[in-house]
Amino acid sequence: MIAKLTGTLDETGADWAVIAVGGVGYLVHCSARTLAALSAMGPERGGQCTVFTDLQVSENDMRLLGFADGGERDWFRLLTGVQGVGSKVALAILSALSAGELRDACAAGDAASVARAQGVGPKLAGRIVNELKDKEGGMPGGSGLAMGIAVSHAGGASADAVSALQNLGFKPAVAAQAVARAQEELGEGAGEGDLIRVALRRAAG
Repeated sequence: MIAKLTGTLDETGADWAVIAVGGVGYLVHCSARTLAALSAMGPERGGQCTVFTDLQVSENDMRLLGFADGGERDWFRLLTGVQGVGSKVALAILSALSAGELRDACAAGDAASVARAQGVGPKLAGRIVNELKDKEGGMPGGSGLAMGIAVSHAGGASADAVSALQNLGFKPAVAAQAVARAQEELGEGAGEGDLIRVALRRAAG
């Protein structure tokens, strides 16, 4: 399965981007928040970027979804696990609500906030918060997207540190957030070893 792409931002549309990796252009469908994050990483065309991905295969379609961080991808997977929520609806929700807003809405049973998303009616919004209210506690909060951008923007050392934490048993979203916090503390020039050391403290805390 394709889990992550690092390459050149070649083209963007209303809900998609093309990431060129090794001469191959990957079409990834994204939320509005992820598209904004990609644009912030560099020029509209030619900027280097990293996206976390989820590959969905059905009888008639194969679709690659792209996310600015692992936390947004985790929320996408939770959302698409709810009956009646396909990839388009999940991306619409992630476009309308930040990770923190979605987490808080599920915790509070606030279906009205979820219903702000395009294509989500009150009944479906109610089902979403009812099914996810017991799962939101371990999910990333409001700063996850920004931290994921920092990890992606920083390059190889951060990505390697995230991978190292995952190999130690931490969930992808937890590892990404911990490394992003370590990056903020140590600065962009921090080496992989220092990032892992500080990130381990963050993840364990």
